[in-house]
Amino acid sequence: MTAPVSKPDDPALLKVDGPIATITLNRPAAFNAIDLAFAQKLEQLATYIEGADDIRVVVLEGEGRAFCAGGDLQTIGAAAEAGTVTSVVGELLKHYHAFIEIIRRMPKISLSSVHGSAAGAGMGLAFVTDLCIAADDAKFTPAYAKIGVSPDGGSTVGIVGTVGSRRALQIFLAEDNFTAQQAYEWGLVAKTVPAAELKTATRKLAERLAQNPPASIAGTKQLVYQAATTPVKQQLDAEEHKIIMAMNTEAFRTAVKKFTSKGK
Repeated sequence: MTAPVSKPDDPALLKVDGPIATITLNRPAAFNAIDLAFAQKLEQLATYIEGADDIRVVVLEGEGRAFCAGGDLQTIGAAAEAGTVTSVVGELLKHYHAFIEIIRRMPKISLSSVHGSAAGAGMGLAFVTDLCIAADDAKFTPAYAKIGVSPDGGSTVGIVGTVGSRRALQIFLAEDNFTAQQAYEWGLVAKTVPAAELKTATRKLAERLAQNPPASIAGTKQLVYQAATTPVKQQLDAEEHKIIMAMNTEAFRTAVKKFTSKGK
């Protein structure tokens, strides 16, 4: 599959550097708010990354002053006034949800790199990835209850499994916003760094993750996500299947030889 060519005015940009792909949210004037064209582009880029065997890690970052302001309320508000919100939002979410499903199932690690504000579906995007690194001055804003709606954009997918139901209810219904440090303490953020160091720290973490062989990444991700809902016997069988698959790779054989030769 040929890599999509990014144009400077695309709502999301793709850059591939070795085993690391970076998707840059690119609507800075709108604080990277998600509209239909944005959702369609994210789905297109994720589809390519999922099928690109050489890519092991995908980084999501935002251009401008914010990571992502969530759904584009200009578009959604106009649709609500016109009585077309069901079709307009339904079409937007069809593509955005497809993007999230790909991110969660792809046999690669996804890493969000958050600066500035992550609000509403933008907060959901930060935490629907496998891991999140954040600038220490980043702010997360649930936003939903304030405008009389329930969470969307994968917010409950990424947050509830990490913090549990009671903390999730607190976040969505009782928090106006919370800091990167709070997100770190709740297990939503893997690491916080000074804002000026975010890009460098993100790259360093992405490179560390990319050192893992593909079979290790794919097997670990699938096993971790299915563990909470899979019966014990079925999960043990899945562990057996995945580890034997990985042990039949050249990467495993090379690693074992290296490890066992250390003491000789």
